Amino acid sequence: MDEQATEINQNRQPLAVTLREFELTDVDDYFVWTSDDRVSAWWRWDTFTNKEDVLAFMEETVLPHPWMRAICLDGRPVGAISVTRRTAEHQCRAELGYVIASLYWGRGITTEAVKLVLGTIFGDMEGLERLEALVLVQNVGSQMVLEKAGFTKEGVLKKYLIYKGKISDMVMYSFIPTDN
Repeated sequence: MDEQATEINQNRQPLAVTLREFELTDVDDYFVWTSDDRVSAWWRWDTFTNKEDVLAFMEETVLPHPWMRAICLDGRPVGAISVTRRTAEHQCRAELGYVIASLYWGRGITTEAVKLVLGTIFGDMEGLERLEALVLVQNVGSQMVLEKAGFTKEGVLKKYLIYKGKISDMVMYSFIPTDN
């Protein structure tokens, strides 16, 4: 276990959370959570098994993404957070996504990262009026993150998507600045 993780585990207090753009030199840190079955269980991607595939994913998906940031503790990536607009006709809304290494679960780090996004994203993305997040019904931890960050639970979308081969229900959350 690294020194940073030991400090978090012993003190049960998160270090300063910051966001920054990813760099290819982050591949080792990115591999930590993408190679963890506990983490990939909640994401659409399968667990990565080698750094070469992670590097290719970073080059093809992460770096070109219009708004994806590393969730960092003392400058070191421990997760990722993104805001994505899906289509031109839906420019007033975007979808939030996030992932964090399992070692850091339950420490408030992801909630803090979401709050950091909320503090800037409506100024960063012209015309954005609504930020959405879709969460698997079973992912109670992620639901807690959104609720602590100020999102509103709008409801359950039954049989909303096929997730890892199974039809799944999703919980829809939203953050609308004029409501908060």
